[in-house]
Amino acid sequence: MRERYRPRSVRGQVTLLAVTMTVLTLLTTGAGMYFLAATGVVRWRGDLPGSSLTGAGTRLRPPHGRSRPPVHVVQVTVVAPVRRTGASASQGPLPDVAWLGSVRLVVALEAAELIALNAWAAWKVTGRLLRPVETVGAELSLIDFDDLTVGVSEPRRAQEITCLARAINRFLGRLNRAKEEREEIAYRQRQFASDVSHELRTPIAGLRVRLEEAQQDPGRARLPELLGTTLDQVERLQMITDDVLRLARVRGCPPAEPQRLDLAALVRMEMAQRTDRVPVRLQLARGAIVDVVPSQIGRLLANLLDNAQRHARHLVTVEVHATETAVELAVGDDGPGIAKADRERVFHRFTRLEDARRLDGNGTGLGLAIAREIAQAHRGSLGVEESAYQGARFVLRLPGARSGERRSS
Repeated sequence: MRERYRPRSVRGQVTLLAVTMTVLTLLTTGAGMYFLAATGVVRWRGDLPGSSLTGAGTRLRPPHGRSRPPVHVVQVTVVAPVRRTGASASQGPLPDVAWLGSVRLVVALEAAELIALNAWAAWKVTGRLLRPVETVGAELSLIDFDDLTVGVSEPRRAQEITCLARAINRFLGRLNRAKEEREEIAYRQRQFASDVSHELRTPIAGLRVRLEEAQQDPGRARLPELLGTTLDQVERLQMITDDVLRLARVRGCPPAEPQRLDLAALVRMEMAQRTDRVPVRLQLARGAIVDVVPSQIGRLLANLLDNAQRHARHLVTVEVHATETAVELAVGDDGPGIAKADRERVFHRFTRLEDARRLDGNGTGLGLAIAREIAQAHRGSLGVEESAYQGARFVLRLPGARSGERRSS
C-alpha cells in the first residue's frame, strides 16, 4: 500500500518528505506544550470572570562558606475564570471562552499555512535542482549511434549531476572506441577476404586453362608438362592456404603460454635445422632473456631468413643483443634493399615488390605480414631499415624479462 501511493518522481518524494517533517514537527511541539501544561507547572483555577496572579516567595540561603547573595524562588499560580452556574450564568457570555476558540482557529490556520508553504517551497526548489537532469536526459536522447563523439553537457553547480554527466561521457567514449574497433575489424576482414580471393584466383585460373586445353585436344596434350604445371599451381595454392591459416591462428587464436628463454639459444637451434644457399653470419650476445612462445618466434625468424635468402647476394647476418629495456633480433642482407617509401608497405598482406616477384614467382606475400603479427602478439615491434651492407635489415624488438623475475625463475 505504501509503495502504491508513494510519488514516482524525485520531486514529489522530496515534497512529501518536507510536508511530513513539517507535520511531525508541529505535532511534536503541540504534544510538548500539552504535557508541559499537564504536569502542573501552570495551574488554572478560580471562579471569577477576571484572572489574577498570586505568588509566594521563598528565600534560599547560599551554601556554607560562599558569599553569593540569596536567591528568591517564586511560585506563581495563575487563576483563570471558569464557567459560572446558576444566577451568574444569566449575566451574559464569557468573553474569555470566545477568545480561546479564536486562538485555536488562528493556530490551526497558521499550521496549515506553514505546511502549504513548505510543500510549495520544496516543490519549487526541487524542480530547480533537477532541471540539469532534464537537460542531460534531453541531450542524451538526441545522440545518434553513428556519431558518439558528441557528449552531454556538464553542469557546474550540481556536483552529483556533474559526476553523472561525466560518467555518461566516459561511457559514450568507450562505446565509440569499441564501435571504431569493430568497424576496423570488419574492414580488415573484408579486405583480407578480398586479398585471399584475388591471390587464389590466379593459380586456380591457370589450372583451369591448362586442364581445358588438355580436355579439348587430349591427343596433343603433353602429359609430363601438364602434370608439372598443375603440381606447381597446386603447390602455390597449398602455400597460400598454409600462410592464411598461420595468419588466422596468430590473430584469432588465444596466445599460448609463453616460456622464458635465451633468444640467442633459440636462434642457434633454428639455424641448426636450416640449409641455406647464402652463408649466415651470427652475432649473438648472451643474456637476451625474453618471455615468448618458441614456435611463433621460430616462425618469425624463418620468415625473415627466407626473405633475406631470397634477396641476398653473398651474405646474411643475424644479430641478437639486449639493452636495458628490450631485446633486439636483427636479420640483414647485402641485397638491393628496400626504398623508404616501401618499408611499411612490405608488411601489408599479399604485397610483393617487383624484386620479390622477379626472384620468386611462387611467393604469397604473407611472410612479412605474419612476422609482424607475431611481433605485435608478443607486445613487440618489427621494422625495416638499411643494413651496413646496403641491403635490408629487419629489426625485431621484444620487451626483456625483468631482473627480479629472472632471479625468481
